[in-house]
Amino acid sequence: MPMVPAGTAQAPSLLTAHDVYLFREGTHSRLYEKLGAHFCTVDGAAGVQFAVWAPNAARVSVIGDFNGWAKDAHPCAPRADHSGIWECFIPGVQQGDVYKFHIQSRHHGYAVDKADPFAVYAELAPRTGSRVWPLDYAWGDQDWMARRRSTNALDAPISVYEVHLGSWRRVPEEGQRFLSYREIAPLLAEHVQALGFTHVELLPVMEHPFYGSWGYQTTGYFAPTARYGTPQDFMYLIDYLHQAGIGVILDWVPSHFPTDAHGLAYFDGTHLFEHADPRQGFHPEWSSAIFNYGRNEVRAFLLSSALFWLEHYHVDGLRVDAVASMLYLDYARTEGEWIPNHYGGRENLQAIDFLRQLNTAAYREHPDIQTYAEESTAWPMVSRPVAAGGLGFGLKWNMGWMHDTLRYFQRDPLYRRHHHGQISFSIWYAFSENFILPLSHDEVVHGKGALIGKMPGDEWQQFANLRLLYGAMWAHPGKKLLFMGGEFGQRREWQHEESLEWHVLQYPLHAGVQRWVSDLNRCQRAQPALHAQDFVHEGFAWVDFHDAEASVLSFLRRGREAQDLVLVVCNFTPVPRAHYRVGVPSAGYWQELLNSDAAEYGGSGMGNGGGAHTQDVAAHGYAQSLSLLLPPLSALYLKPVSG
Repeated sequence: MPMVPAGTAQAPSLLTAHDVYLFREGTHSRLYEKLGAHFCTVDGAAGVQFAVWAPNAARVSVIGDFNGWAKDAHPCAPRADHSGIWECFIPGVQQGDVYKFHIQSRHHGYAVDKADPFAVYAELAPRTGSRVWPLDYAWGDQDWMARRRSTNALDAPISVYEVHLGSWRRVPEEGQRFLSYREIAPLLAEHVQALGFTHVELLPVMEHPFYGSWGYQTTGYFAPTARYGTPQDFMYLIDYLHQAGIGVILDWVPSHFPTDAHGLAYFDGTHLFEHADPRQGFHPEWSSAIFNYGRNEVRAFLLSSALFWLEHYHVDGLRVDAVASMLYLDYARTEGEWIPNHYGGRENLQAIDFLRQLNTAAYREHPDIQTYAEESTAWPMVSRPVAAGGLGFGLKWNMGWMHDTLRYFQRDPLYRRHHHGQISFSIWYAFSENFILPLSHDEVVHGKGALIGKMPGDEWQQFANLRLLYGAMWAHPGKKLLFMGGEFGQRREWQHEESLEWHVLQYPLHAGVQRWVSDLNRCQRAQPALHAQDFVHEGFAWVDFHDAEASVLSFLRRGREAQDLVLVVCNFTPVPRAHYRVGVPSAGYWQELLNSDAAEYGGSGMGNGGGAHTQDVAAHGYAQSLSLLLPPLSALYLKPVSG
């Protein structure tokens, strides 16, 4: 590569005084347009303008392919406004050139080569340089973008397929290599369409040095990982999914970051992005650094990262990871290992302010998206508007439902009658937040085993239990999320170094689970009762939650219109129950929409012949009732078709 002449031209700064004011205030949400590396022309010379925030540096220079990594070839100049931003223009730098910032600190003689915090593309790990790269792309998803407000709406049938791109599918003939963003696009779109999911959620694609972190140890907050291709390749994947009618949610990690030497940690010889005191700045659970949400410039950095993915990559939502670790100063700490807030409490007031600022900005700039909080505690009003005192998220993961439900299903059905409240309890708080029900990657790793392995009984009962779990989940108020592999009952615990066990689909029980998930998703879309009122009491009514002895639950889901009604009856034991009486609010024929015990799903084929007529027998407070056959370990969905 030709060497760019030494010396640095003085170029007009991309930053205005107003930019600097907003940056210092912590409200700048488009810093990616100003900091980092940007192509421009100065005095007829094409090159790149570089800018980096390093307020405690004594000297900053740009090193890279274009100058032989010489630390003195292209020095940057500090801005005169004391913002701590260093800038320089280097002519002749081209697309794909690798670079870093060489930073010499004012403190302790510290010197380091740092990747660009605002880089949009990085070298392929384990290399750690940043690449100069444009973000030009001809999008073809205009129809999707015009209609996505209704698809992302809280009353829409949202069903999310959670995916780790590196292990969804690989190429065994070529040493188990990753699929590229472009290779995976048609395969993933076809699979998601066939299953009827409305969205995919991608485990973090932001650049991360350690593949085994699954992306949750982020170093490149503006760069999709180079493991699967270029930024344009990632845009192609999102564009392809959008044109297939599939929304895209990205995991985003503002809660902590790794301490790799090339990353954000100890950036300019000081704890610039993180707290200096380890009681605030070090995460004991993940051995990582914690952002200083009280520093305005750090908030602007994170705010810009979130808005960047919404703007440049057309994503339909951000799932914010580890929100609980942000909210509590004593998270994963014992007494004496944390510093109370100025009121003496454990709440991280600065993080709370940031989360509210984040959601306010995201919905202001992109009102047709959603933000999702992975929040595992009883923190109130996570998914309530900021103006009402909430955190402002669109939806919150319902971790309580997940833990209670999985504990219940792991019990031998013989003993479930003693724990009946565990499967019904979630309804009592189901409408306190806008919940999404997750069966996520966290439940199938670290020795927890696959979902099918949690189910008790012989092989047939395990699969019947799994189908029943999904049937109860899709009927429960709230949106749905299922991690890849769960849709066909993968037996092996998820391994990020291997592809999913696609070969098991040749076996009827596995294929039956996949057909069941597909039909659940289609029923959810077709029946407003199963999605239109997920977050209000009017969308749900118990028929009977008292029958612990038989381990049976029955309830109604309601849409906004009177005719939008679905009766759900779940039998949590392997004992078939004939002539089981269930009260219903209207007379006539109730069609059996779904039966998890149907033969095509791998069940025994028991059922009600497609439906049942009501009888003039009062039950459960209703004048009419149905006499049903409840198959073993089954979920039944019925709908009135005449009255």
